[in-house]
Amino acid sequence: MAKAVSAAIYFCDPYCSGQRGSNENTNGLIRQYFPKGTDFCQVTDAELRQVVKKLNDRPRKRLGYRTPAQVFLEEYSGALDTAGAALIA
Repeated sequence: MAKAVSAAIYFCDPYCSGQRGSNENTNGLIRQYFPKGTDFCQVTDAELRQVVKKLNDRPRKRLGYRTPAQVFLEEYSGALDTAGAALIA
Protein backbone atom coordinates (compact mmCIF):
# COMPACT_ATOMS: atom_id res chain seq x y z
CA MET A 1 0.00 0.00 0.00
CA ALA A 2 2.85 2.42 0.80
CA LYS A 3 4.23 2.03 -2.72
CA ALA A 4 0.82 2.50 -4.32
CA VAL A 5 0.24 5.88 -2.63
CA SER A 6 3.89 6.94 -2.38
CA ALA A 7 3.59 7.50 1.35
CA ALA A 8 5.20 6.11 4.46
CA ILE A 9 2.92 4.04 6.65
CA TYR A 10 3.21 3.78 10.41
CA PHE A 11 1.34 1.29 12.55
CA CYS A 12 1.00 1.93 16.27
CA ASP A 13 2.03 -0.76 18.70
CA PRO A 14 -0.89 -2.63 20.32
CA TYR A 15 -2.03 -1.18 23.65
CA CYS A 16 0.14 1.95 23.28
CA SER A 17 -2.47 4.69 23.44
CA GLY A 18 0.27 7.34 23.62
CA GLN A 19 1.06 6.63 19.97
CA ARG A 20 -2.51 7.41 18.95
CA GLY A 21 -3.11 10.76 20.65
CA SER A 22 -5.62 12.23 18.23
CA ASN A 23 -7.51 8.94 17.97
CA GLU A 24 -7.69 8.52 21.74
CA ASN A 25 -8.82 12.13 22.20
CA THR A 26 -11.60 11.66 19.65
CA ASN A 27 -12.67 8.41 21.32
CA GLY A 28 -12.99 10.32 24.60
CA LEU A 29 -15.14 12.99 22.96
CA ILE A 30 -17.38 10.34 21.42
CA ARG A 31 -17.72 8.59 24.79
CA GLN A 32 -19.30 11.78 26.19
CA TYR A 33 -22.28 11.03 23.96
CA PHE A 34 -22.12 7.23 23.79
CA PRO A 35 -20.82 5.66 27.02
CA LYS A 36 -18.79 2.45 26.88
CA GLY A 37 -21.11 -0.49 26.32
CA THR A 38 -23.56 1.46 24.17
CA ASP A 39 -25.49 -0.81 21.80
CA PHE A 40 -25.08 0.98 18.49
CA CYS A 41 -27.88 -1.10 17.00
CA GLN A 42 -30.15 1.07 19.16
CA VAL A 43 -28.60 4.39 18.05
CA THR A 44 -30.43 6.08 15.18
CA ASP A 45 -28.79 7.62 12.14
CA ALA A 46 -30.16 10.99 13.24
CA GLU A 47 -28.45 10.65 16.64
CA LEU A 48 -25.13 9.77 15.00
CA ARG A 49 -25.39 12.72 12.61
CA GLN A 50 -26.14 15.06 15.52
CA VAL A 51 -23.02 13.93 17.41
CA VAL A 52 -20.85 14.19 14.28
CA LYS A 53 -22.12 17.74 13.73
CA LYS A 54 -21.42 18.70 17.36
CA LEU A 55 -17.89 17.29 17.22
CA ASN A 56 -17.13 18.91 13.85
CA ASP A 57 -18.40 22.26 15.15
CA ARG A 58 -16.42 22.09 18.41
CA PRO A 59 -13.37 24.42 18.51
CA ARG A 60 -10.07 22.64 19.17
CA LYS A 61 -7.00 24.14 20.79
CA ARG A 62 -4.80 22.11 18.42
CA LEU A 63 -6.50 23.84 15.47
CA GLY A 64 -5.99 27.35 16.83
CA TYR A 65 -9.50 27.29 18.34
CA ARG A 66 -11.02 26.71 14.93
CA THR A 67 -13.45 23.87 14.35
CA PRO A 68 -12.56 20.81 12.28
CA ALA A 69 -15.27 21.88 9.83
CA GLN A 70 -13.62 25.31 9.40
CA VAL A 71 -10.20 23.78 8.86
CA PHE A 72 -11.56 21.31 6.32
CA LEU A 73 -13.41 24.00 4.37
CA GLU A 74 -10.37 26.31 4.41
CA GLU A 75 -8.05 23.53 3.28
CA TYR A 76 -10.22 22.15 0.52
CA SER A 77 -12.27 25.15 -0.57
CA GLY A 78 -10.28 25.52 -3.78
CA ALA A 79 -9.30 21.89 -4.27
CA LEU A 80 -12.28 21.03 -6.45
CA ASP A 81 -14.22 22.93 -9.05
CA THR A 82 -17.38 23.48 -7.02
CA ALA A 83 -19.05 26.11 -9.20
CA GLY A 84 -22.75 25.60 -8.83
CA ALA A 85 -22.37 22.82 -6.24
CA ALA A 86 -24.09 22.89 -2.88
CA LEU A 87 -22.47 21.96 0.42
CA ILE A 88 -24.37 19.11 2.04
CA ALA A 89 -24.13 18.98 5.82
